[in-house]
Amino acid sequence: MGENIKASKSKASPCKYPSSLWCQIQSFRCCNSTTVEIIDVDFTGKWIIITGGNSGIGREAALRFASWGANIILGCRPNPPPREPAPESVVDECKAAAKVAGKLDTEIEWWEVDMSSLASVQALGKRWLDTGRPLDILCNNAGISSAPSSQVITNDGFDLVHQINLLSHVLLTLTLLPSLAKEPGPRILCTTSNAQYFGVFDLEENANKREGSYGNNKLYFQTWLTELQARLAKSNKYKHIVIHGFHPGYAQTNIWNPETKDWGEWICMKLMPYVGISAQQGSLCIANAASSPDLAMENLKADPKDGIIGAKFMNRIWDFTPMPHTRHPECRRMVWDFVDKELKLGRKDC
Repeated sequence: MGENIKASKSKASPCKYPSSLWCQIQSFRCCNSTTVEIIDVDFTGKWIIITGGNSGIGREAALRFASWGANIILGCRPNPPPREPAPESVVDECKAAAKVAGKLDTEIEWWEVDMSSLASVQALGKRWLDTGRPLDILCNNAGISSAPSSQVITNDGFDLVHQINLLSHVLLTLTLLPSLAKEPGPRILCTTSNAQYFGVFDLEENANKREGSYGNNKLYFQTWLTELQARLAKSNKYKHIVIHGFHPGYAQTNIWNPETKDWGEWICMKLMPYVGISAQQGSLCIANAASSPDLAMENLKADPKDGIIGAKFMNRIWDFTPMPHTRHPECRRMVWDFVDKELKLGRKDC
């Protein structure tokens, strides 16, 4: 951990790094395993897309949304690994949860998306846009904990973790902005992580590399979403959209790969019985960010450091301080331009 912080003090980062001790303390504070609860709300008529909705905290959030009466699209792989529930079964679970809650008019479906394929992500976005429906909430939740022992390059030419945990979310979000803009109070919710505290901000050297890829890309994701919020604020069409990132806590879900060769993940797995929380508890970060009035655009105040309204980083359901890079204007611009170039979007605005 200390070596990462030391190595990161390079020209690649225009932002001064906090101390290694600060980063480790922040990460440790995210181990808060307090049992919490949030109030139920009425989401009748709302449309929600949640990627990775058949497993872990995504599945639990979907069940909660269903009991609130929301219409849900679960973005899932068609053939998930054995450790994950089949999408069809989760659709049935959500329908049952809605029925128990007396929400009989919900529409719940699963749509195919492979986050390791940009074409698949684009297809999901287009499929939704073709419905003509406004989108209330986009949950960028799908993710991979770490790469296999050797680097995997996707058919699009990117490191697997880099593409799944960052690029695909960026592409899906930008694709769906016109649909989100149709709603009066839309929200974009992103499962980032406290792993950002061990990320190294050096886009040219490590954004598309295996080593440290999880922490690096979580740092870039929180930074990118903050820049997106700043750009949304300048657009009359999109300024009412709010975006937030959050750490779900150390949730005991099947994202953890027992065959991993990554030492950081191995340590987390060993600590899980002592500091871990259930998938249901972990999912409250999503449900809270989707429903809390305090996180609605109209109720937020400008951050005193950069004037941005929105782009919070939450530790579960509590407001938390992210890495300073995420609020640094030059770091934000660098990540925006880098990702824009990788995806060949040519977008200088939203």
